[in-house]
Amino acid sequence: MADIREIDAGGRRITVRKDLRVPMRDGVELAADTYHGTEDEPRPALVALSPYGKELQALALTTPAQRRPSPMWDGCIEAGDIARVVAEDYAHVIGDLRGSGDSGGEMIGNYNAGGVPLGQDAYDFIEWVAAQPWCDGNVGMIGISYFGSMQVLAAAERPPHLKAIFVSGGHYDFYETTYHGGIMWFMPRAAREGRGGDSGIAHANVKSRMQQVHSPEELRDLVEERLQDPDVAAWPNLVHVLKYPRNREFWFDIVLNHLDGQWYEERNPIALAPNIDIPVHLQIDQGRGWSVDGTIELFNALECPKKLDIGPYPPMQSRPFVEEHDAMFRWYDYWLKGIDNGVMDEPAVTVFVEGARERVTGSQWPPKDVAHRSLYLRPRGKLSSEPEPMGAEHAAPDGFYQAPLTVTDRVEILSWSTDPFTEDAELIGTGAAHLFAEIDQDDTNFILRLWDAAPNGDRQLITTGYLKASHRELDDRSTEGDPHHPHTRAIPVEPGAVEEYVLRLYPFAATFRPGHRLVVELSNDEPLADAHNSLLPPDAFHLPVGRPVTHKIYRDAAHRSRLVLPFTARSAAGE
Repeated sequence: MADIREIDAGGRRITVRKDLRVPMRDGVELAADTYHGTEDEPRPALVALSPYGKELQALALTTPAQRRPSPMWDGCIEAGDIARVVAEDYAHVIGDLRGSGDSGGEMIGNYNAGGVPLGQDAYDFIEWVAAQPWCDGNVGMIGISYFGSMQVLAAAERPPHLKAIFVSGGHYDFYETTYHGGIMWFMPRAAREGRGGDSGIAHANVKSRMQQVHSPEELRDLVEERLQDPDVAAWPNLVHVLKYPRNREFWFDIVLNHLDGQWYEERNPIALAPNIDIPVHLQIDQGRGWSVDGTIELFNALECPKKLDIGPYPPMQSRPFVEEHDAMFRWYDYWLKGIDNGVMDEPAVTVFVEGARERVTGSQWPPKDVAHRSLYLRPRGKLSSEPEPMGAEHAAPDGFYQAPLTVTDRVEILSWSTDPFTEDAELIGTGAAHLFAEIDQDDTNFILRLWDAAPNGDRQLITTGYLKASHRELDDRSTEGDPHHPHTRAIPVEPGAVEEYVLRLYPFAATFRPGHRLVVELSNDEPLADAHNSLLPPDAFHLPVGRPVTHKIYRDAAHRSRLVLPFTARSAAGE
């Protein structure tokens, strides 16, 4: 029996229906709460679905939106500003996915590969909402990150009453979400396990896909094989997860699957894009580079009415993502309420350009014509548009030795910089870093960060690139300035051999002003704390290298280590 009450929120009265039971076609019931105005009339509904718990989302009624570095920031409060949704005369419907929160059934694997597909449940949930007396039959969806990815899964099922979606901060290719360039990222652990300030999955009946398809003996062998990786074996939490996976089922599955392939592809919402025939608005901020890549890939795969908005580079949006609510309501006012506000007369693609602090528009990504040009690593920490003319005997390689973080908290960093730019240099698109390197182990990480350095010493992170050395293999999608790695196998490095490593630089947009310099930093681990990382949740870093490694970076006439960057037509390359 639903609990119906009225509450005060945002200066107005709201009708709340708690603990509704929404029937699925297999008899399982999902739990839901609804919020709408007290007027006895139907209105459009915005549906939010996740495994994070509807009670957690209700905190948006009593806690102002939080941004990092606030310790009150919780990455799982992502269903939107309830009071604002109601004030805009929508019904806000927040549901727990099967196997989570107060819902029945079981959830198997991320995005429920195995068991009942989450998209199927979303279909049933949306059609139930559309039939309720407080809904006028027009349904959209709301929410960032996991909630955003659920919108794509739902739209691909084509529920008749789902009229449009607005996806903010979604993640799609879950391999590239979790393994950046083959290097494990810890943030999904926080979202699933609830570490580092995130509340995590509201566990009810969540199960491991790997435990479902493998026998205990097979799992034991897979775990022992994974523990042969010295990076994994040196990290206590990973050892614990592999040995004791209960209540860490999703993270256990991810840790075991360190290579791309079918296990991730069956969970990839981008593969479902051809099924989507309703209008889609995609929004992502540049600070989530891997998600920018996936968002652009999804945008290109869609054949429906669509928009792409790439925002600035704050490391994390507030929770619950109030920065995007104005754009979201314009979108839904048009598609769900029929208000002709001109939103579809505007360009399909909008991109915020750091440095210039302006928005540029176009019909595709990138929104301007670009030409990829090289900046070469040179001796004495210089970046130049001219390559090094001398051989390695005179232009000796740069180098650094990195001890594992088990014995030091010092992260060694190599740095190269352009001279100050003399005129605006605008870069929009993807890029690459070609590094000729020699290491004395069979593997390492390459972590590269690009900065805009101002004359007063302030720095803005522009983009990043990651590559595990054993994942250096390129595939046939690769072009100049746009490399792709299959990540389907690990090829150990021959110690002492000079290899070319090509790092993908995540999509970005930045204008370097006169007097500013472009600075590139290279390391094999991340600084434990700096001006950028302090704005990230505690778990937003990558698995450190678990062995000591000596690196030599060659940048001579025979080994032209370089950045390949997307300059727009009006830009100067700089020196």
